[in-house]
Amino acid sequence: MNHHSAILLLAGTFTITAGSMRLKAQATGASLEPLLKPTIQPTAVTAFQLQKYLMKRIPKLPHPATPDEWRAETQELRKHMLDIAFHGWPREWVDSAPKFQEVSFTEGGNGYRVHKLRYEIVPGFESTALLYEPEPLMGRVPAILNVNGHDPQGKAAEYKQKRCFNFAKRGILALSLEWPGFGELSEPENAHDYGAHLDLAGANALGFFYLAMRRGLDYLATLPHADPARLGVSGLSGGGWQTIVLSALDERVAVAVEVAGFGSLQSNLTHPVDTDEIEENPTGFTEGEDYPDLVAMRAPRATLLIHNAEDDCCFRADLVKPYIYDQTRVFFRLFGHEDLLAWHENTDPSTHNYQLDNRQQAYAFFGKHFGLSTPSNEIPSDAEIGTLEELKVGVPADNLTLLGLARKMARGINRPPLPEAPAERTTWAAAERPRLRSVLRFKPVTVENAWRMWNAKNKGVESLSYRFDFSDGLSAVGVWVKAIAAANAPATLVLNDAGKKAAGQAVSERVNRGEQVLAFEPLFNGETIPQDPDPTDWEGLTATMGDRPLGIQAAQLLAVIHWWKAANGNVPVRLETSGNRTQILGLVAAALEPENFREIVSTQGMRSFAFLFDAPVPWRRAPELFCLDLYKEFDVDRLTAMAAPARVTAVRYLEDAPRK
Repeated sequence: MNHHSAILLLAGTFTITAGSMRLKAQATGASLEPLLKPTIQPTAVTAFQLQKYLMKRIPKLPHPATPDEWRAETQELRKHMLDIAFHGWPREWVDSAPKFQEVSFTEGGNGYRVHKLRYEIVPGFESTALLYEPEPLMGRVPAILNVNGHDPQGKAAEYKQKRCFNFAKRGILALSLEWPGFGELSEPENAHDYGAHLDLAGANALGFFYLAMRRGLDYLATLPHADPARLGVSGLSGGGWQTIVLSALDERVAVAVEVAGFGSLQSNLTHPVDTDEIEENPTGFTEGEDYPDLVAMRAPRATLLIHNAEDDCCFRADLVKPYIYDQTRVFFRLFGHEDLLAWHENTDPSTHNYQLDNRQQAYAFFGKHFGLSTPSNEIPSDAEIGTLEELKVGVPADNLTLLGLARKMARGINRPPLPEAPAERTTWAAAERPRLRSVLRFKPVTVENAWRMWNAKNKGVESLSYRFDFSDGLSAVGVWVKAIAAANAPATLVLNDAGKKAAGQAVSERVNRGEQVLAFEPLFNGETIPQDPDPTDWEGLTATMGDRPLGIQAAQLLAVIHWWKAANGNVPVRLETSGNRTQILGLVAAALEPENFREIVSTQGMRSFAFLFDAPVPWRRAPELFCLDLYKEFDVDRLTAMAAPARVTAVRYLEDAPRK
């Protein structure tokens, strides 16, 4: 603006005087809606870019030349994967012996009896199980661990009971585990999403799920009548996932029958809804390996993969077979036992199931490889099905939950106090930044192109819509707004948990103060969510492959600020956020590069990450915040201190809002 112009702010209206010409520029949340609401980039484009970005990171299967070479590599892989799983877990918990207690038993009268058991997963968290014991029981017999999927009935699921009845009638010990979140452990705070709170507190959620299933194998191996050379595992869906993970990482599993429980990264990235549970995409688990590696690690132990032709849940046979079966046969061939890896495609009922056809495939496979001369046809057992209540074992009234365990671990976090003296705090902050970059897996990016997608210029306000393409192949969007007559205007960047369409009020207030404003949406925010309605499938895949969604967002935010500053004389930017997700994004970006910010104002943020545990906030409502080790190493106060000399102001904390 030249020296003939003046700007007066009156009740949200600019009166701009330029000689004899007078223009009025109004900016309200409603008036800016047509500028902020329109879609800049379709969801499918964001999903495709993220898919390409992650596909470049899919690890290739090894190519061992000899059995001994593969045995040695398998041991290294096994150690590496278990180190990932048990990151942050007390060693005494990991190495402890199984603690099973018999609550009662019933005489079945059908060739078996059932023991009701309670067992400890970790101290304070008990689960339940049923042991189906053949009658009579003589000598050493095979034993099979039967793990649950995401079935509300848990161990009372009809198809699981029938499977266990039949194993017992064939002279096999069958242990049926309850899975936290289902059956009699279906408390809301056992929902698997709360496993993400373990990550935030510094313990990889995979460790809990692994211990929950491994305890069952530990117990079976101790039974006097169990043959340690003939241990097996089987399950459907989430139970199939448990089957391949446990049987690959624990050499005691001689025979495994997996049903519709996993795919490869190739199929998961084209069908992300297949892996929409926290345990199926554990942080860092496929950063250097993929699920086909787990199948290869089974060689030369007998393994049957069962998938359904028209599965209405996940992992359809034709979509996963080329990756998890066809390309892993070579590892069994290396040992001269290609026949020990088997495949079955179910076409009746063809949907997500462990019904009669799949069960009979399992009976035949276990029978063959356990050296049993038993029929493959199912022995009728409809009349023996028990109800959920009849099979209830019971757990202590004060039994921990997934969320309760995470809270307990979070309360045990101790960090050194913040330095008081300014000079010491500056030195401390500089030393903390490498740690923060490591936790976030932060990789800087640059804006390669800032595409001008659309514009508007009327009623005294102008705008430009941008698509920002970054050097890593990902993108973000934003809308730049200012009063037409405002020149050399200070810059404010606005972030809102609900995206730019919800940022109208914040944008209008800054425009009405003579500022230029960028309403920005990094990846996983607003219209850059790569999947509607649930983006967490993608965020989970991003985390399991080695990145951290929050780290990607921080890199994008800083790249756009660098771009914007370069066009505005390198003046630091004012940042305004609304919601706890964008609050933390803003704080971590400022903690990493405080020189880029003059002020940070957050509305509806948190005083502490403890709010996520106490409220509680489910993983799917704020997935990027549940970053492995983030709360263990940092809290809001530490990030705020690291943002100095930028001034940080908070308005209206979520902790102060009435609880629903």
